[in-house]
Amino acid sequence: MRHSAPSASRPHRSHRAAAVRPAPGSARGQAPATDQASGAGGSRRAGTSGRWWRQVPYVIVLCCLALVLLWMQRSEQHVKGGTLAMAGLLFVAALARLTLPERQAGMLASRRRLTDVAVLTALGAGLLVAGLLLPLQS
Repeated sequence: MRHSAPSASRPHRSHRAAAVRPAPGSARGQAPATDQASGAGGSRRAGTSGRWWRQVPYVIVLCCLALVLLWMQRSEQHVKGGTLAMAGLLFVAALARLTLPERQAGMLASRRRLTDVAVLTALGAGLLVAGLLLPLQS
């Protein structure tokens, strides 16, 4: 069975097994002692500080979509152009999901690569057709 979460976020069996077993030399129900001076048993956040850049493609697409929606809200004359711009952004998101490795795609990678690309392309194509069929407003 394939999981939707990236493999880096799922604990491996060896990690789960180690988490269940009590530490050697400790009584059951007691937490193992950690050496604060040497940093052993430190916080779990230590390795996550450099991962913010993985979300950059998602944030760029999200911010551009928000700007297009604001542009469309300002005037009814911008609805057709905004719809076409949103279609283009969805195509760009599909291309980013297709070309970026799994670890760098961030939240653009929610399913398998082919599924993500197909969904983003279908939504972009639907908006493209809707944008081209909208009459020009004067």
